[in-house]
Amino acid sequence: MPVLTTERLELWPITLPFVEAVMAGDRATAETVCGAPLPEAWPGADLVARAFTPSLEAIRADPDTRLWGDRLLITRDRRRRVVGSVVFHGRPADGIAEVGYGVDDAEQRQGFATEGTRACVDWALGEPGVVAVTAVTFPWHTASLRVIERCGMRPCGQREHPFLGELLVFERRRS
Repeated sequence: MPVLTTERLELWPITLPFVEAVMAGDRATAETVCGAPLPEAWPGADLVARAFTPSLEAIRADPDTRLWGDRLLITRDRRRRVVGSVVFHGRPADGIAEVGYGVDDAEQRQGFATEGTRACVDWALGEPGVVAVTAVTFPWHTASLRVIERCGMRPCGQREHPFLGELLVFERRRS
């Protein structure tokens, strides 16, 4: 999987060695593997729970499928550092990839989520067999809604989460 480059970011593929280091709480190894300092809160239990919901064994069994498209957002400036990530829910079997994204609290409100997510969505839509990319968020999550809109996604439905309530679904289709 290629490194993607935007104006301010390098989007590095998330690899199995990186996931193993993060899940082990081994910050030094994770930083060595990705070649940049991690945010202060990384690796943490919350990050692991959100980004790597399958077990480590499941990821190890098929990293090419589970880590398909997943990337770290690394700044290209002189303070090169990881500011966030964009992850998919694995290689899509049905042609529809679901994307998620997050930026460290200290780096928010600078457009990194939009810049990185847009590049990853563009990449995914150029991959063979992918016809659409979806994103899901809460109706009240203004920042997430802005990222989704700026990435050219349009409303296409809603889902009910058993504990969290209504979720809005957006998509961008291959043109």
